[in-house]
Amino acid sequence: MNLAERANIKGPERRAYPVQLEVRAQAGGKTLVTGYASVTEEPYEMWDWYGPYTEIVRAGAFAKTLGESPQVQLLLNHEGLSMAYTRSGTLRLAEDEHGLHMEAEVNPARGDVRDMLTALEDGDVDEMSFAFRVIRQTWNPDYDQRDITEVSLNRGDVSVVNFGANPATSVEKLALRGLDLDRMDEEPARALLSRLQRRLGDPAPAATVEPPAAPAAPETRRPRNPLSLYEAEAALLG
Repeated sequence: MNLAERANIKGPERRAYPVQLEVRAQAGGKTLVTGYASVTEEPYEMWDWYGPYTEIVRAGAFAKTLGESPQVQLLLNHEGLSMAYTRSGTLRLAEDEHGLHMEAEVNPARGDVRDMLTALEDGDVDEMSFAFRVIRQTWNPDYDQRDITEVSLNRGDVSVVNFGANPATSVEKLALRGLDLDRMDEEPARALLSRLQRRLGDPAPAATVEPPAAPAAPETRRPRNPLSLYEAEAALLG
C-alpha cells in the first residue's frame, strides 16, 4: 500500500464543523446569519481508501483566495438556489484567528430561507460546511498528517447542513452512488480491494453447477424400401 498516493488525490472537497450560528433581524426585512464555515489550526480525523489520517487547515489558508474576490454562494446542504452571494454583496467572507467567518443577508420572504431560519432558531441544525479546492498542502513523512496551507473557494459554497461530511460519510456516499471502479487509479483500487477483503474475509467458493445434459439426438431412421413388404409376404408364402 503506497500512502504517498494520498498526495495525488485531486478535485473538489468538503469539510463540516459544528458551529454556533447567530440569526438577527435586519432593517428592510432582511435577516443576518453569521457563523464560521471553517476553523483553522484545529486537527481533526479524516478517512480515505487507505484508512485514517489527521488533517489541519492552517491559518492563512484562505488569505489568497479571499483577496481574489471568489464567487461563493450560501446554500442549504450544498444544493438548491443560492440564498446569498459574494458577487451581490449579500455574502461576506473573512478569515480571522478562529477560521473562515461568514455573514449572510438572507431574504425570509423566500420559503426555503424561512425553513432554514426556523431550523436554526429551533436548534434543529447546527453545522456548516464549505466546498473548496486544495491549492497547496504538505504531508508528513508517514503520510498520516495533512496540512492544508492554501485553498480556492472560487465557484464553491458555504452551506448550512444537517450533518457534515467527514471522510467516513464521504466514502459511504460514494459507495451509495456506485463506484466507477474502471476509472479508479490502480493504487486506490488495490487499497479498496484490500480493505474489503479484510472486512469480508475470503469469499466462499462458488458452488459448481453442472450444465444440463444435452438432449439425446433423435433416432435416425433409414427410409423404408417400398418393395420390402412384398418381399416379406413372399418369404411367408414360400
